[in-house]
Amino acid sequence: MRHSREGVVWAVIGLAAGGLLAAGSAQGQERQAADLVIVNAKVWTVDEKQPRAEAVALAGERIVAVGSNAEVGAWVGSKTKRIDAGGKTVLPGLIDAHVHFYEGSAELSGVHLRDAATPEEFARRIGEFAKKVPKGEWILGGSWDHELWASAPLPERDWIDKVTPNHPVFVSRLDGHMALANSVALRLAGITRETKEPRGGTIVRDAKGEPTGVLKDAAMQPVFRVIPGPSIEQRMRTIRAGLAEVRRLGVTGFHDMSSPLDLRAFQKLAMQGEMTARVYFATPMEQWESPARTGILAGFGNEWVRTGVLKGYADGSLGSTTAWFFERYNDAPETSGLPAAMMFPEGSMRKMALGADQAGLQLAVHAIGDRAIRTILDVFAEVEKEDGAADRRLRIEHAQHIHPDDIARFARQKVIASMQPYHAIDDGRWAEKRIGAKRCETTYAFQSLLDAGATLAFGSDWPVAPLSPWWGLYAAVTRRTLDGKNPGGWVPKQKIRLEEAIRAYTMGAAYAEFSEKEKGSLTVGKLADVIVLDSDLFALALEKIKDVQVVVTIVGGRVVYRAESGKN
Repeated sequence: MRHSREGVVWAVIGLAAGGLLAAGSAQGQERQAADLVIVNAKVWTVDEKQPRAEAVALAGERIVAVGSNAEVGAWVGSKTKRIDAGGKTVLPGLIDAHVHFYEGSAELSGVHLRDAATPEEFARRIGEFAKKVPKGEWILGGSWDHELWASAPLPERDWIDKVTPNHPVFVSRLDGHMALANSVALRLAGITRETKEPRGGTIVRDAKGEPTGVLKDAAMQPVFRVIPGPSIEQRMRTIRAGLAEVRRLGVTGFHDMSSPLDLRAFQKLAMQGEMTARVYFATPMEQWESPARTGILAGFGNEWVRTGVLKGYADGSLGSTTAWFFERYNDAPETSGLPAAMMFPEGSMRKMALGADQAGLQLAVHAIGDRAIRTILDVFAEVEKEDGAADRRLRIEHAQHIHPDDIARFARQKVIASMQPYHAIDDGRWAEKRIGAKRCETTYAFQSLLDAGATLAFGSDWPVAPLSPWWGLYAAVTRRTLDGKNPGGWVPKQKIRLEEAIRAYTMGAAYAEFSEKEKGSLTVGKLADVIVLDSDLFALALEKIKDVQVVVTIVGGRVVYRAESGKN
């Protein structure tokens, strides 16, 4: 039997907000003054009943008025603070529906390889970074992209062994589905030429059978197991750096797909009053029995830290040639990709999905290749057949390369397409080399999914891609690839309107975490998560969207970032 997601917490909050509004509107009774008003704005509310306004009033943690300057002016008292937007755009706080928060936060202080333009530059940066790191300490992160290099060779441990003799190195490709280990790291992990290929992974080898250092998907696990984990205090310090970055960018909430250990760090930060964005935290799907035994349901928690969603994997990534397709790769005809390790043995994904769903937990499964996507749609259909109709909010994370026959299934089965638009303008530089132009017609199929009636929830996949939602919006509406070779957009029929893209970053993402009644639009009674921009967003040329800056970020009625003062 399915459990209702209408939690007591939300009922209490709703009554409190309703009581405030009722008291304020009672005839003859003095209206409570707002704590903060934003006036002279071009407000895009993402509320279909009142899409536009010029002012917003906030009291406590809630929105109490949305309307004209005059209407909101009635809420101004002697202590009310005022922000004059000067004709610039005001939006609901943006919600990133897919991040790896700890990893992204850690990379803010790690080695940066994303824009290393040559193998020589790649090796040089690692060597320079190693000089600053104590002997024996791991060098991690990186986010390299071999597609930037002539002929796109995979890196090799020989490139960096000479400059890292005293440090284990494990630097990942930007998609997180393969990484380079130096010889020190391979030795610590016990990986040699005799090591057998794991299910769902690949150990890349040279002509003599020796590991080159590149490990794909499940083959990375032996290295992960020997990397020492940070303490709770270290995790909190790292997460604080990430929170500073998200509030600067106008992100007031995010869905975190990181380690279960980070949940404790978020809770401690929340108890100390240090959270400046709201987190919906995912547990690895293979650990579903732990929250199920505890009695956690999807959406459990409070307005700052919530959980109850499970993150699973069906395959790898396009860049690593491990995304799972029906047909073989054009540039790697020996493979059609790899089903993820958790797909084995046969039927294990179905078993986990059924058990988790019956326990009232939400499912969010990474699926990139067309075969992986169809497989998960089939699993989701079995879940509903087995357990009956319910408000599940089932999610496919990435949903990148959908078979044309499966697009309508997202709407029919009410499956949320949790997508990251930036990947389209990044992968679009080389995706056709991998799978050909025909299969790319429904790659990042934003418009086709909307036309079918599906729900989109947008995010970044940080640190796989930049955290900035402004780059994400730019990518969704222009699809101009990063190499400048598609000024009219790569697969332009999949471009969407700016309003639709903003909805996916607000109401779509809120819906994907069962909180569309609490956030995602500037609506009276909802949480006061608001951002003020430096421009009139809808008057900008589309190519300028990526350059938008946030002037003020407000979370729960509290200003947590002001650009003009540099306060963050």
